[in-house]
Amino acid sequence: MRRDVDLGVLTAFARAVFSQPIYHALFATFAFLLGSAVGSFLNVCIYRMPLGLSVNEPKRSFCPSCKYQIPWWSNLPILTWLAQRGKCANCGGGIAFRYVLVEILTGLLFLGVWWRVAYAGEFPGEWAKFFPLVVFVSLLVVATFIDFEHLMIPDEITWGGAIAGIVLSLGIPMLHDEKFGILTSHLKGGAWALAGAVLGFALLWLVSVLGKMAFGKKTLEFPKDEPFTWTLEGERAKLVAGTEEHWWDELFANEKDFLVMNCGRFEFDRSVREGAEVRFQYERLHLDGKEHDLNVVKSFSGTVRKISFKRAAMGFGDVKFIACIGAFLGWKAVLFTVMSASVFGAVIGGVPLLIGKREWSAKIPFGPYLSLGALLWLFHGPELVSWYLAFTAPAPL
Repeated sequence: MRRDVDLGVLTAFARAVFSQPIYHALFATFAFLLGSAVGSFLNVCIYRMPLGLSVNEPKRSFCPSCKYQIPWWSNLPILTWLAQRGKCANCGGGIAFRYVLVEILTGLLFLGVWWRVAYAGEFPGEWAKFFPLVVFVSLLVVATFIDFEHLMIPDEITWGGAIAGIVLSLGIPMLHDEKFGILTSHLKGGAWALAGAVLGFALLWLVSVLGKMAFGKKTLEFPKDEPFTWTLEGERAKLVAGTEEHWWDELFANEKDFLVMNCGRFEFDRSVREGAEVRFQYERLHLDGKEHDLNVVKSFSGTVRKISFKRAAMGFGDVKFIACIGAFLGWKAVLFTVMSASVFGAVIGGVPLLIGKREWSAKIPFGPYLSLGALLWLFHGPELVSWYLAFTAPAPL
Protein backbone atom coordinates (compact mmCIF):
# COMPACT_ATOMS: atom_id res chain seq x y z
CA MET A 1 0.00 0.00 0.00
CA ARG A 2 2.83 2.40 0.91
CA ARG A 3 4.50 1.79 -2.44
CA ASP A 4 1.26 2.58 -4.31
CA VAL A 5 0.86 5.82 -2.33
CA ASP A 6 4.46 6.86 -3.00
CA LEU A 7 4.07 6.09 -6.70
CA GLY A 8 0.85 8.09 -6.83
CA VAL A 9 2.51 11.09 -5.18
CA LEU A 10 5.48 10.80 -7.53
CA THR A 11 3.20 10.61 -10.55
CA ALA A 12 1.19 13.65 -9.44
CA PHE A 13 4.39 15.62 -8.79
CA ALA A 14 5.83 14.64 -12.18
CA ARG A 15 2.65 15.69 -13.96
CA ALA A 16 2.69 19.08 -12.22
CA VAL A 17 6.34 19.70 -13.05
CA PHE A 18 6.38 18.47 -16.63
CA SER A 19 3.17 20.24 -17.55
CA GLN A 20 5.04 23.55 -17.38
CA PRO A 21 6.21 24.76 -20.84
CA ILE A 22 9.54 25.93 -19.44
CA TYR A 23 10.40 22.42 -18.32
CA HIS A 24 9.42 21.01 -21.70
CA ALA A 25 11.78 23.46 -23.36
CA LEU A 26 14.61 22.71 -20.93
CA PHE A 27 14.32 18.94 -21.26
CA ALA A 28 13.97 19.15 -25.04
CA THR A 29 17.13 21.27 -25.23
CA PHE A 30 18.97 18.87 -22.92
CA ALA A 31 17.89 15.88 -25.05
CA PHE A 32 19.23 17.49 -28.23
CA LEU A 33 22.53 18.56 -26.63
CA LEU A 34 22.99 15.12 -25.08
CA GLY A 35 22.31 13.50 -28.44
CA SER A 36 24.80 15.70 -30.28
CA ALA A 37 27.45 14.90 -27.65
CA VAL A 38 26.73 11.17 -27.99
CA GLY A 39 26.85 11.64 -31.77
CA SER A 40 30.43 12.86 -31.41
CA PHE A 41 31.31 9.53 -29.78
CA LEU A 42 29.34 7.64 -32.43
CA ASN A 43 31.59 9.24 -35.04
CA VAL A 44 34.52 7.61 -33.26
CA CYS A 45 32.77 4.24 -33.46
CA ILE A 46 31.87 4.71 -37.13
CA TYR A 47 35.47 5.53 -38.06
CA ARG A 48 37.35 3.09 -35.84
CA MET A 49 35.25 -0.07 -35.58
CA PRO A 50 35.50 -1.16 -39.25
CA LEU A 51 39.26 -0.63 -39.07
CA GLY A 52 39.59 -2.79 -35.98
CA LEU A 53 40.72 0.17 -33.85
CA SER A 54 39.83 0.61 -30.19
CA VAL A 55 37.13 3.17 -29.45
CA ASN A 56 38.84 3.87 -26.09
CA GLU A 57 42.49 4.27 -27.13
CA PRO A 58 43.37 6.97 -27.83
CA LYS A 59 40.65 8.42 -25.65
CA ARG A 60 40.47 11.71 -27.57
CA SER A 61 39.30 12.08 -31.14
CA PHE A 62 42.01 12.63 -33.74
CA CYS A 63 42.21 14.17 -37.19
CA PRO A 64 41.92 11.49 -39.91
CA SER A 65 44.63 13.28 -41.92
CA CYS A 66 47.39 14.26 -39.47
CA LYS A 67 46.31 12.09 -36.47
CA TYR A 68 46.46 15.15 -34.19
CA GLN A 69 44.55 14.42 -30.97
CA ILE A 70 41.91 17.09 -30.59
CA PRO A 71 41.53 18.72 -27.12
CA TRP A 72 38.02 18.85 -25.71
CA TRP A 73 37.67 22.61 -26.11
CA SER A 74 38.27 22.20 -29.85
CA ASN A 75 35.87 19.27 -30.16
CA LEU A 76 32.49 20.77 -29.29
CA PRO A 77 29.71 18.94 -31.16
CA ILE A 78 28.40 20.76 -34.25
CA LEU A 79 29.88 24.15 -33.24
CA THR A 80 33.53 23.21 -33.83
CA TRP A 81 32.88 21.85 -37.31
CA LEU A 82 30.92 24.96 -38.28
CA ALA A 83 33.43 27.38 -36.73
CA GLN A 84 36.39 25.71 -38.46
CA ARG A 85 34.44 25.29 -41.72
CA GLY A 86 35.00 21.56 -41.77
CA LYS A 87 38.79 21.74 -41.46
CA CYS A 88 41.34 20.50 -38.94
CA ALA A 89 42.76 23.34 -36.83
CA ASN A 90 46.18 21.67 -36.85
CA CYS A 91 46.82 20.71 -40.49
CA GLY A 92 43.95 22.33 -42.36
CA GLY A 93 42.84 18.96 -43.75
CA GLY A 94 39.17 18.47 -44.51
CA ILE A 95 36.84 16.95 -41.93
CA ALA A 96 34.02 15.14 -43.72
CA PHE A 97 30.48 16.53 -43.51
CA ARG A 98 29.48 13.13 -42.17
CA TYR A 99 30.84 14.10 -38.73
CA VAL A 100 28.52 17.06 -38.20
CA LEU A 101 25.67 15.17 -39.90
CA VAL A 102 25.93 12.33 -37.36
CA GLU A 103 25.97 14.83 -34.47
CA ILE A 104 22.89 16.69 -35.75
CA LEU A 105 21.05 13.47 -36.62
CA THR A 106 21.74 11.89 -33.22
CA GLY A 107 20.63 15.09 -31.49
CA LEU A 108 17.37 15.09 -33.44
CA LEU A 109 16.78 11.40 -32.70
CA PHE A 110 17.33 11.92 -28.97
CA LEU A 111 14.92 14.86 -29.14
CA GLY A 112 12.41 12.67 -31.01
CA VAL A 113 12.69 9.91 -28.40
CA TRP A 114 12.18 12.42 -25.59
CA TRP A 115 9.16 13.87 -27.35
CA ARG A 116 7.74 10.39 -27.86
CA VAL A 117 8.06 9.26 -24.25
CA ALA A 118 7.11 12.64 -22.77
CA TYR A 119 3.71 12.69 -24.45
CA ALA A 120 3.00 8.97 -24.80
CA GLY A 121 1.91 8.07 -21.28
CA GLU A 122 2.13 8.56 -17.55
CA PHE A 123 5.21 9.00 -15.42
CA PRO A 124 7.21 6.88 -14.75
CA GLY A 125 6.01 4.27 -17.27
CA GLU A 126 6.87 5.85 -20.59
CA TRP A 127 9.63 8.06 -19.22
CA ALA A 128 11.62 5.03 -18.14
CA LYS A 129 11.92 4.07 -21.81
CA PHE A 130 14.10 7.08 -22.62
CA PHE A 131 17.45 5.50 -21.72
CA PRO A 132 17.05 2.16 -23.55
CA LEU A 133 15.56 3.88 -26.59
CA VAL A 134 18.39 6.39 -26.95
CA VAL A 135 20.81 3.45 -26.68
CA PHE A 136 18.83 1.79 -29.46
CA VAL A 137 18.80 4.79 -31.83
CA SER A 138 22.54 5.20 -31.23
CA LEU A 139 23.07 1.62 -32.42
CA LEU A 140 20.97 2.37 -35.51
CA VAL A 141 23.10 5.41 -36.37
CA VAL A 142 26.39 3.52 -36.07
CA ALA A 143 25.08 0.52 -38.03
CA THR A 144 23.67 2.70 -40.81
CA PHE A 145 26.78 4.76 -41.49
CA ILE A 146 29.18 1.81 -41.24
CA ASP A 147 26.98 -0.24 -43.59
CA PHE A 148 26.82 2.63 -46.07
CA GLU A 149 30.60 2.94 -46.23
CA HIS A 150 31.84 -0.61 -45.64
CA LEU A 151 28.85 -2.84 -46.50
CA MET A 152 29.04 -4.58 -43.14
CA ILE A 153 27.70 -4.17 -39.61
CA PRO A 154 30.09 -5.10 -36.76
CA ASP A 155 29.08 -7.85 -34.35
CA GLU A 156 29.50 -5.37 -31.49
CA ILE A 157 26.44 -3.58 -32.88
CA THR A 158 24.36 -6.61 -33.93
CA TRP A 159 24.99 -9.31 -31.32
CA GLY A 160 26.03 -6.73 -28.73
CA GLY A 161 22.88 -4.75 -29.39
CA ALA A 162 20.69 -7.85 -29.13
CA ILE A 163 22.20 -8.73 -25.76
CA ALA A 164 21.84 -5.13 -24.57
CA GLY A 165 18.18 -5.11 -25.65
CA ILE A 166 17.42 -8.27 -23.66
CA VAL A 167 19.26 -7.05 -20.54
CA LEU A 168 17.61 -3.62 -20.67
CA SER A 169 14.21 -5.26 -21.15
CA LEU A 170 14.77 -7.31 -18.01
CA GLY A 171 15.62 -4.15 -16.07
CA ILE A 172 13.05 -1.87 -17.72
CA PRO A 173 10.12 -4.10 -18.73
CA MET A 174 8.06 -1.05 -19.79
CA LEU A 175 10.06 -1.28 -23.00
CA HIS A 176 7.65 -4.11 -23.87
CA ASP A 177 4.65 -2.64 -22.04
CA GLU A 178 5.15 -4.67 -18.88
CA LYS A 179 4.90 -3.14 -15.38
CA PHE A 180 7.93 -2.08 -13.37
CA GLY A 181 8.81 -3.52 -9.97
CA ILE A 182 7.10 -6.92 -10.30
CA LEU A 183 9.41 -9.90 -10.81
CA THR A 184 7.13 -11.66 -13.28
CA SER A 185 6.85 -8.44 -15.33
CA HIS A 186 10.64 -8.11 -15.52
CA LEU A 187 10.92 -11.72 -16.63
CA LYS A 188 8.18 -11.15 -19.21
CA GLY A 189 10.04 -8.09 -20.51
CA GLY A 190 13.16 -10.17 -21.02
CA ALA A 191 11.15 -12.97 -22.61
CA TRP A 192 9.48 -10.59 -25.07
CA ALA A 193 12.88 -9.18 -26.00
CA LEU A 194 14.30 -12.67 -26.54
CA ALA A 195 11.25 -13.63 -28.62
CA GLY A 196 11.68 -10.52 -30.78
CA ALA A 197 15.36 -11.25 -31.33
CA VAL A 198 14.74 -14.90 -32.22
CA LEU A 199 11.86 -14.11 -34.57
CA GLY A 200 13.83 -11.38 -36.34
CA PHE A 201 16.88 -13.58 -36.79
CA ALA A 202 14.84 -16.57 -37.99
CA LEU A 203 12.75 -14.50 -40.39
CA LEU A 204 15.62 -12.83 -42.23
CA TRP A 205 17.72 -16.00 -42.10
CA LEU A 206 14.89 -17.79 -43.90
CA VAL A 207 14.63 -14.95 -46.43
CA SER A 208 18.38 -15.15 -47.00
CA VAL A 209 18.33 -18.92 -47.54
CA LEU A 210 15.32 -18.84 -49.87
CA GLY A 211 16.78 -15.88 -51.75
CA LYS A 212 20.02 -17.72 -52.38
CA MET A 213 18.11 -20.77 -53.59
CA ALA A 214 16.02 -18.68 -55.99
CA PHE A 215 18.50 -16.05 -57.16
CA GLY A 216 21.82 -17.09 -55.70
CA LYS A 217 23.46 -18.45 -58.82
CA LYS A 218 23.06 -18.03 -62.53
CA THR A 219 25.33 -19.49 -65.19
CA LEU A 220 25.88 -18.44 -68.79
CA GLU A 221 27.66 -21.17 -70.79
CA PHE A 222 28.90 -21.13 -74.39
CA PRO A 223 29.34 -24.24 -76.58
CA LYS A 224 32.95 -23.16 -77.26
CA ASP A 225 35.34 -20.45 -76.19
CA GLU A 226 33.88 -17.12 -77.26
CA PRO A 227 35.82 -13.87 -77.53
CA PHE A 228 34.90 -11.22 -75.00
CA THR A 229 35.79 -7.59 -74.34
CA TRP A 230 35.27 -5.37 -71.33
CA THR A 231 35.45 -1.66 -72.15
CA LEU A 232 34.97 1.44 -70.03
CA GLU A 233 32.69 3.86 -71.87
CA GLY A 234 32.43 7.10 -69.94
CA GLU A 235 31.16 6.31 -66.46
CA ARG A 236 29.85 2.84 -67.41
CA ALA A 237 31.50 -0.33 -68.62
CA LYS A 238 30.20 -2.77 -71.20
CA LEU A 239 30.83 -6.52 -71.38
CA VAL A 240 30.50 -8.18 -74.78
CA ALA A 241 30.83 -11.99 -74.83
CA GLY A 242 29.97 -13.71 -78.10
CA THR A 243 26.53 -12.43 -79.03
CA GLU A 244 25.80 -11.40 -75.42
CA GLU A 245 26.09 -7.69 -74.59
CA HIS A 246 25.55 -6.28 -71.09
CA TRP A 247 26.23 -3.10 -69.18
CA TRP A 248 28.49 -4.07 -66.30
CA ASP A 249 26.47 -2.37 -63.54
CA GLU A 250 23.32 -4.23 -64.66
CA LEU A 251 24.91 -7.59 -63.82
CA PHE A 252 25.11 -6.79 -60.09
CA ALA A 253 22.24 -6.36 -57.66
CA ASN A 254 24.61 -5.03 -54.97
CA GLU A 255 28.30 -4.86 -54.18
CA LYS A 256 28.21 -8.18 -52.34
CA ASP A 257 27.50 -10.05 -55.58
CA PHE A 258 30.38 -11.44 -57.59
CA LEU A 259 30.91 -12.77 -61.08
CA VAL A 260 33.33 -15.53 -62.10
CA MET A 261 34.62 -15.96 -65.65
CA ASN A 262 36.29 -19.19 -66.78
CA CYS A 263 38.60 -17.89 -69.48
CA GLY A 264 40.52 -19.86 -72.06
CA ARG A 265 42.65 -16.75 -72.47
CA PHE A 266 42.70 -13.57 -70.39
CA GLU A 267 44.55 -10.47 -71.55
CA PHE A 268 45.00 -7.91 -68.82
CA ASP A 269 47.60 -5.30 -67.91
CA ARG A 270 49.89 -6.17 -70.86
CA SER A 271 50.03 -9.85 -69.96
CA VAL A 272 48.23 -13.00 -71.17
CA ARG A 273 47.06 -15.81 -68.92
CA GLU A 274 45.89 -19.17 -70.26
CA GLY A 275 43.12 -21.08 -68.53
CA ALA A 276 42.44 -18.37 -65.96
CA GLU A 277 39.52 -18.15 -63.54
CA VAL A 278 38.84 -14.48 -62.90
CA ARG A 279 36.59 -13.16 -60.15
CA PHE A 280 34.90 -9.76 -60.18
CA GLN A 281 33.07 -7.96 -57.41
CA TYR A 282 31.44 -4.96 -59.08
CA GLU A 283 34.29 -2.40 -59.11
CA ARG A 284 37.03 -4.87 -58.14
CA LEU A 285 38.88 -7.55 -60.08
CA HIS A 286 40.52 -10.39 -58.15
CA LEU A 287 43.39 -12.06 -60.01
CA ASP A 288 46.45 -14.01 -58.81
CA GLY A 289 45.78 -13.03 -55.20
CA LYS A 290 45.70 -9.33 -56.05
CA GLU A 291 42.83 -6.87 -56.20
CA HIS A 292 42.52 -4.30 -59.00
CA ASP A 293 40.27 -1.23 -59.10
CA LEU A 294 38.15 -1.34 -62.27
CA ASN A 295 37.61 2.43 -62.09
CA VAL A 296 41.15 2.91 -63.41
CA VAL A 297 41.03 0.10 -65.98
CA LYS A 298 40.21 1.05 -69.57
CA SER A 299 39.69 -2.41 -71.03
CA PHE A 300 40.59 -6.10 -70.99
CA SER A 301 39.68 -9.02 -73.24
CA GLY A 302 40.16 -12.71 -74.00
CA THR A 303 38.01 -15.78 -74.56
CA VAL A 304 35.45 -17.22 -72.17
CA ARG A 305 33.59 -20.55 -71.88
CA LYS A 306 31.43 -19.93 -68.79
CA ILE A 307 30.27 -16.93 -66.75
CA SER A 308 28.80 -17.55 -63.28
CA PHE A 309 26.85 -14.97 -61.30
CA LYS A 310 26.82 -15.63 -57.58
CA ARG A 311 24.49 -13.35 -55.68
CA ALA A 312 24.03 -12.93 -51.96
CA ALA A 313 20.34 -12.31 -51.40
CA MET A 314 21.09 -10.69 -48.05
CA GLY A 315 24.19 -10.18 -45.94
CA PHE A 316 24.34 -12.12 -42.66
CA GLY A 317 24.99 -8.85 -40.86
CA ASP A 318 21.43 -7.81 -41.74
CA VAL A 319 20.11 -11.04 -40.22
CA LYS A 320 21.90 -10.30 -36.94
CA PHE A 321 20.89 -6.65 -37.09
CA ILE A 322 17.16 -7.43 -37.15
CA ALA A 323 17.73 -9.56 -34.02
CA CYS A 324 19.01 -6.42 -32.31
CA ILE A 325 15.95 -4.49 -33.47
CA GLY A 326 13.62 -7.23 -32.23
CA ALA A 327 15.26 -7.32 -28.81
CA PHE A 328 14.56 -3.63 -28.25
CA LEU A 329 11.19 -3.22 -29.98
CA GLY A 330 9.57 -6.67 -29.93
CA TRP A 331 8.16 -9.10 -32.46
CA LYS A 332 5.53 -6.75 -33.89
CA ALA A 333 8.26 -4.26 -34.73
CA VAL A 334 10.20 -7.03 -36.50
CA LEU A 335 7.34 -7.73 -38.90
CA PHE A 336 6.72 -4.03 -39.48
CA THR A 337 10.42 -3.26 -39.96
CA VAL A 338 11.03 -6.03 -42.49
CA MET A 339 7.96 -5.10 -44.54
CA SER A 340 8.61 -1.36 -44.49
CA ALA A 341 12.33 -1.84 -45.21
CA SER A 342 11.41 -3.92 -48.26
CA VAL A 343 9.10 -1.15 -49.47
CA PHE A 344 11.78 1.51 -48.88
CA GLY A 345 14.32 -0.63 -50.73
CA ALA A 346 12.02 -1.13 -53.71
CA VAL A 347 11.09 2.56 -53.96
CA ILE A 348 14.53 4.06 -53.31
CA GLY A 349 16.29 1.38 -55.36
CA GLY A 350 13.89 1.97 -58.23
CA VAL A 351 14.69 5.68 -58.60
CA PRO A 352 18.18 5.12 -60.07
CA LEU A 353 16.68 2.72 -62.61
CA LEU A 354 14.18 5.35 -63.72
CA ILE A 355 16.89 7.96 -64.27
CA GLY A 356 19.34 5.53 -65.88
CA LYS A 357 21.77 5.31 -62.94
CA ARG A 358 21.53 1.65 -61.97
CA GLU A 359 25.05 1.75 -60.53
CA TRP A 360 23.78 3.98 -57.71
CA SER A 361 21.35 1.35 -56.47
CA ALA A 362 24.14 -1.23 -56.35
CA LYS A 363 25.85 0.74 -53.61
CA ILE A 364 22.99 0.86 -51.08
CA PRO A 365 23.00 -1.99 -48.50
CA PHE A 366 19.88 -3.24 -46.72
CA GLY A 367 20.93 -2.21 -43.20
CA PRO A 368 19.93 1.47 -43.61
CA TYR A 369 16.47 0.41 -44.81
CA LEU A 370 16.08 -1.72 -41.67
CA SER A 371 17.11 1.27 -39.55
CA LEU A 372 14.57 3.46 -41.33
CA GLY A 373 11.82 0.89 -40.81
CA ALA A 374 12.70 0.52 -37.12
CA LEU A 375 12.60 4.29 -36.60
CA LEU A 376 9.24 4.50 -38.35
CA TRP A 377 7.88 1.87 -35.96
CA LEU A 378 9.42 3.61 -32.94
CA PHE A 379 7.83 6.96 -33.68
CA HIS A 380 4.61 6.14 -35.56
CA GLY A 381 4.43 2.40 -36.27
CA PRO A 382 1.48 1.36 -34.06
CA GLU A 383 -0.52 4.38 -35.24
CA LEU A 384 0.19 3.55 -38.88
CA VAL A 385 -0.86 -0.07 -38.38
CA SER A 386 -4.10 1.01 -36.67
CA TRP A 387 -4.83 3.47 -39.46
CA TYR A 388 -4.14 0.84 -42.12
CA LEU A 389 -6.38 -1.75 -40.46
CA ALA A 390 -9.19 0.81 -40.13
CA PHE A 391 -8.71 1.93 -43.73
CA THR A 392 -8.83 -1.60 -45.14
CA ALA A 393 -11.65 -2.87 -42.90
CA PRO A 394 -14.83 -3.72 -44.82
CA ALA A 395 -17.65 -1.22 -44.48
CA PRO A 396 -20.40 -2.34 -42.07
CA LEU A 397 -23.57 -3.66 -43.64
